[in-house]
Amino acid sequence: MDDITQLPPLVETTGPAVDADCHPLFREVPSSVEFKKLRKRLLRETRQVMDDYAMISKDARDKAPRWLVCLSGGKDSYTLLAVLMDLKWRGLLPVDLIACNLDQSQPGFPPHILPAFFERYQIPHIIVREDTYSIVTDKIPENRTYCSLCSRLRRGILYRIAREQGCEAIVLGHHRDDALETFFMNLFHGGRMASMPPKLVNDEGDLMVLRPLMYSSEADIEKFSKVMEFPIIPCNLCGSQDGLQRVEVKKMLQQWEKETPGRLGIMARALAHVRPSHLHDAKLFDFENLRPAEGASTAQAAEAEEPCAASLAMTANLFDLGQK
Repeated sequence: MDDITQLPPLVETTGPAVDADCHPLFREVPSSVEFKKLRKRLLRETRQVMDDYAMISKDARDKAPRWLVCLSGGKDSYTLLAVLMDLKWRGLLPVDLIACNLDQSQPGFPPHILPAFFERYQIPHIIVREDTYSIVTDKIPENRTYCSLCSRLRRGILYRIAREQGCEAIVLGHHRDDALETFFMNLFHGGRMASMPPKLVNDEGDLMVLRPLMYSSEADIEKFSKVMEFPIIPCNLCGSQDGLQRVEVKKMLQQWEKETPGRLGIMARALAHVRPSHLHDAKLFDFENLRPAEGASTAQAAEAEEPCAASLAMTANLFDLGQK
């Protein structure tokens, strides 16, 4: 734990290496072109998610809503907070942000890291300590993973905190790769096609759950986190992460991306381009009343069939080869 118990000393805001015209989080970051591009990409992707899914209400400029930004101490949630703070500093996010960490009393959890981080960078925050670890270990056998019950308990507490703080939403750091992993977990083990939505309303109907990093890749987030030198708190303090089915799905996706760079981006776009008429759910599409239309042209019929994209690509390659 030695690598996460100390924050690096804060440099005085003078000299060429320090940019005072930004949020305190970014006053000591590198001025390299590569990092600037990465930072700009994360900002652009986050704004796009917010626009596409109407995360900010139209009257937000008149009365700023409050968002509870959930911090676990991992790279994803640190990056989420940094990007949101950056957007707010630039006047592009008319929302009041409150960072929140839930200390679940896991053995080895360093309780001083996040409070020191928040204070150092002048971030409004709240720290809540609830011993959910004891509840989880009491209910779940040692040979089973704790994550499912732990997540439900954590989410319930965060909802309560959000209500007490007058927030309209809790904001989570899930990203593109998380969404794809969840999709395949549901496909392989749940027998359903579902993923993590960028925006949803809780069961009680009084709070939104937002995921503004849904267009961002884990690779970019990891690079950003390393450059920012966030004091990472490992997520395996409870020792329940080994052998998770999600880990196997993650390995599978990473291998696919290694073999065909860009594949995960294509797959992520597919989550936003669903054709109910070309799936099998009769609750989503009216198959019962589907009948041929009189006078439909051959071109319309061919378009309705919508052949497999992979087949189209293979056919195009064959014709290219033939022309050569």
